[in-house]
Amino acid sequence: MIPTKYIFAVLAALCVVMMFLSYSTGLGGQTLGRAAGYIFVPFEQGLNGLGGWARDKKDSLEELTAVQARNEELQAMVDELTIENSRLTQNQYRLEQLEELYALDQTYGDFNKVAANIIATDGGNWFNTFVIDKGKKDGIDEGMNVIAGSGLVGIITKAGDNWAQVRSIIDDLTNISAKTLSTSDLCFVKGDLQLMNEGFIRLEQLKDPQDQIAIGEKIVTSHVSDRYHEGILIGYVNELSMDSNNLTKSGTITPAVDFEHLHTVLVITDLKQTVD
Repeated sequence: MIPTKYIFAVLAALCVVMMFLSYSTGLGGQTLGRAAGYIFVPFEQGLNGLGGWARDKKDSLEELTAVQARNEELQAMVDELTIENSRLTQNQYRLEQLEELYALDQTYGDFNKVAANIIATDGGNWFNTFVIDKGKKDGIDEGMNVIAGSGLVGIITKAGDNWAQVRSIIDDLTNISAKTLSTSDLCFVKGDLQLMNEGFIRLEQLKDPQDQIAIGEKIVTSHVSDRYHEGILIGYVNELSMDSNNLTKSGTITPAVDFEHLHTVLVITDLKQTVD
């Protein structure tokens, strides 16, 4: 393709030649005008068309730039609203937790309690052992009961100045003296992490001679426990079957606490020995 500067140079030279011929041969301006019409008018029309095309492209580019800028602005607004919505959702969840703890505090109003946040777990899927952000400086010590949700979470096993470790009722090492709420028949609740994957923990050695205990029965801590305060809700009977001795029953219960989504707990600062 011939460069534009060469085309303009040829046209300029052609103009000079035609002007010279006009003066030297006496040809009138009319002849020169006709020649110019044949040569320059199409060229001028081409230049005008090229200029119009360039203006259209410039306008389109400006419109595209404006649209892109608007899209970026809208995307920034969407991102900001997404973050704000997430923050509001977290605040709502936090508020629900606090309301739940307040209701629990009222349910067990006879005990002194300290609220604490969970700051570490053992890394598993369940809160079977975890660490809270309160310790001996806050009046927390080993052997104190821990509650959350609708009932019993576990017990303090270690305590430092500003931290404490909790073993929950779903841990394999847990064994709780319990009873049925309606009949006060004694039994034992044992932690079982493998069974917890199905949403249950074990119920063993239940004495129910009259077959009065039905599915959904509340299981609470018993009066004969040496570590847990009496009457704290543990869970609900899920299923029962007669043991091989034909004297007791075993089965599973559904915990009253969501051990997959714990965040905040209440520690009962009264030890069982001090209230007996």
